[in-house]
Amino acid sequence: MTEILITTSSFGKQDSSLLQILSENGLSYKLNSYARKLTESEVSDLIEQHQPVGMIAGVEPLTRKVLEKAKNLKVISRAGIGMDSVDLQAAKDLGIAVTNTPDAPTIPVAELTLGMILSLLRRIHISDASIRRGEWVRPMGNLLQGKTVGLIGCGRIGSCLAGLLSSFGCIILGHDPFINKSDKFSLVSLGKILSDADIMSLHIPYNKENHHFINAKRIQGMKKGALLINAARGGLVDEDALYNALCSGHLGGAALDCFEQEPYTGKLKDLDNVLLTAHIGSYAQEGRVMMEKQAVENLLRELKKVGCIK
Repeated sequence: MTEILITTSSFGKQDSSLLQILSENGLSYKLNSYARKLTESEVSDLIEQHQPVGMIAGVEPLTRKVLEKAKNLKVISRAGIGMDSVDLQAAKDLGIAVTNTPDAPTIPVAELTLGMILSLLRRIHISDASIRRGEWVRPMGNLLQGKTVGLIGCGRIGSCLAGLLSSFGCIILGHDPFINKSDKFSLVSLGKILSDADIMSLHIPYNKENHHFINAKRIQGMKKGALLINAARGGLVDEDALYNALCSGHLGGAALDCFEQEPYTGKLKDLDNVLLTAHIGSYAQEGRVMMEKQAVENLLRELKKVGCIK
């Protein structure tokens, strides 16, 4: 049988029928036995050992060094949106097709972002933690109604979030160089988003140009007391600059679902005006099943194109 390497860490746990579909198409598979994100050396060793014709990939680093060991690899099917973990130029040079699943994570990430906004505003996480410590803390929060929410990146997820926010009576601003008009929000400059937004949420991909997109200079341009939300990609935010702005009181709070280094162990976890989650943006059962289904469909389509399966 033709072998597939499945490196995303929880594939098939919510819907095992997807593994059966692979078998029915004459494909054997090797699952990620680590149950976590693989390191570069781990995924490299697996590729060298199994020499798969296809991969259903997570966010492990598929660098040129790794891909050059994949002598039979024809397809990388990313289970997710982001492509920053794959060296796309190397894949192109080596004749490896790369696909992703941009639709499946849209609602899960948008809903998580909304939850983060509401939790920060009402300080839900602080009250919960106090009760678990045997205390009875009743922090005064704020309403979302009447606030200005700035969306940096107005594609699928940003637009979905704008739809969810529309019923809260808040002002929605958007900034995206690839979008000319929207009936869900007002498109404005990046500078206006920074200066006007009470809550700013990132929905852009990560690449070398966007590294530390939110840096010390841009944070200083943000409205005093503003909240920053990042459920997009680690590396978009300079975490040291964010920490300093939160400690100084320039920013009122932050919620992060992704980090430069994961698992995250940094100093932001020591601040009670920060909400941290373990990269769970797309990790809703329904969204996960849809994502994995689309990843399988993409894999099978591309393998048929190159004649690996009928």
